[in-house]
Order: sequence, then structure tokens, then C-alpha cells
Amino acid sequence: MVGIILASHGQFAAGIKQSGQMIFGEQEKVEAVTFMPNEGPDDLKKHLEEAIAKFGEDDEVLFLVDLWGGSPFNQSNGLFEAHKDKWAIVTGLNLPMLIEAYGSRLSMTSAHEIAAHLVEAGRDGVKIKPESLEPKPKAAPAAAKGNGGGKPGKLEYVLARIDSRLLHGQVATAWSKSVKPTRIIVVSDNVAKDKLRKQLITDAAPGGIHAHVVPVDQMIKLAKDDKHFGGEKALLLFETPQDALRAVEGGVPLKSINVGSMAHSAGKVQPNKVLAFDQDDIDTFGKLKADGLTFDVRKVPTDSQDNMDAILKKAQDALNAAK
Repeated sequence: MVGIILASHGQFAAGIKQSGQMIFGEQEKVEAVTFMPNEGPDDLKKHLEEAIAKFGEDDEVLFLVDLWGGSPFNQSNGLFEAHKDKWAIVTGLNLPMLIEAYGSRLSMTSAHEIAAHLVEAGRDGVKIKPESLEPKPKAAPAAAKGNGGGKPGKLEYVLARIDSRLLHGQVATAWSKSVKPTRIIVVSDNVAKDKLRKQLITDAAPGGIHAHVVPVDQMIKLAKDDKHFGGEKALLLFETPQDALRAVEGGVPLKSINVGSMAHSAGKVQPNKVLAFDQDDIDTFGKLKADGLTFDVRKVPTDSQDNMDAILKKAQDALNAAK
């Protein structure tokens, strides 16, 4: 039998599981995995692994996920990579899709077969009244930008962000819609060496936007290229402030950096819910400020900006107190 994992930001997965049972009845081998605001990617991965462990060893797994490129998708995709011959992921979870999945398990025996069938079911479940508002079919899109050999000019930087989670839901949806990049570039030596992480980041790119992973030195070279990137708008993602500082000091012309999240680890203090610092981090932000950069501290565009100087002071006081 195909086991179904429902995965979402917040309680959506648990809620839609209950709704599906009200309509289709109790279901075997269906698990809801929720990603809550106080949790990190490792917590989410553990929840997914625990849910999968409730299925039989021979069961195939179908992930029904809320949002392409979000953390539930990214962590599901990481687990899927080792089982892609039998497992499947479908995003855009809605109630018609879930009900169709339950019905499909009565006649279909593979996750791939069910997944292919569900895409149309999910789309067909989106209706509109009055019918005259139904969008007309679009013409075939022109070739996407950013495949190389572009027109003369340099990259335009619409956002540079420090985020230990790199490309996830807040970036793929909220920030991408706000700043409208043509490229998302993850700038990290560590990620550039990791084939799986590179693939997962490429997979998480929003539709119509190219995602790349490059080492810091390569980003410095791209910033100096004035022959191929005319009209291209780049959203840069740095895993650490140290990578951002190397890029800036190497010649990447940034004026401001959005600070979204910095994961906690041993030796770091956490002055707020999403940012953690050690002494090197604090010193690095000091150097970035001395280089003339300003800091935009917020998770998503609709948040109000936090005061970076106050956050760094609080972190420094906590580190001094811990000595």
C-alpha cells in the first residue's frame, strides 16, 4: 500500500487530514507532519522520518506538501532523493487532491502512478464563480531568461540575504514576489561542494526563476562580468555573514543586507528567536558596517525592521556574561 505523508507549515496538514476523514472516512497509513514557528529544519526532518517509520518497509511513500520550495518540501525532497524510483512528491495540497489520493489508493498501487493522477485532480479542484472570471488559456511562454549568452551589462542586486536555511518558503514565495529576481544565487563554498544540497536548492526554485549555487570566489567573478548579465536581477543568499563579508570585500557591490535567520549552535547566544551569534559573527557584522553596508533585519517583507545595533549589543552582552 502507498503511505501518505501530509506536510505543511503550521497546522494545515493536521487540519486537512481531519477534513479528508470527514468526507472519505478513516484512512490507514496517513500521517500529518506540521512545521511550527519555533522549530528548525532538523526538527522537521525528524518528524518526517518518524512518520515514515510508521509505514511498512515495503510501503511506497507519497508526500502531499503545501508549498513548492518551502521547508516541508525541502526536507521531504531530501528524503525522497534516496527513493526516487518508488516515492513521489506533489505540492499544492488541497482537499480535492487529498480525497482523490484516498480514492486512487483503491485501484493504484504505486506512488508514481497516484502522483501523476493527482496533479490534474488538484488543478480541477480550483473553480471560480462567476464563470466569466475563469482565466483564458495562456499562449506558450517565451524562452526563460538566464540561460547564458545574455546581453551586455552587469547583474542588478535586488536583495542580498543572510539565511542559514538558504532557499526555503519565505524566500521562494514572499521575497521572490516582492523583489522579482530573475536569478536566485546561493553563495557558499560549503554548499557548492555538496552535490545533494545543490540539487535540492535547484529543485526548490520558484517557477520562472533560475537557481544557482556558486562558491564565493565565483560570485566575485560574476559581479565583475559586464558582458552577459544585462537585465538580470539577482537575489543573493549567504549561509553566513562571513561569506557575505568575503563577497563584499572581493568586489560584489552590495549596499544593504537583509538578515533573515542564523541558526543556533554550540557557543552561540540567541538574542531573539531567529538569530544566533558567536564573537566572530558579531565582529563580522562590525566589518560589514565599516564597509558601508546597512542591515535590514526581518524574516519577510511585511515584517517591521528590527534594530541590528540593538540585537548585536544584546548578543555581545550575553557573550560577555558567559565568559
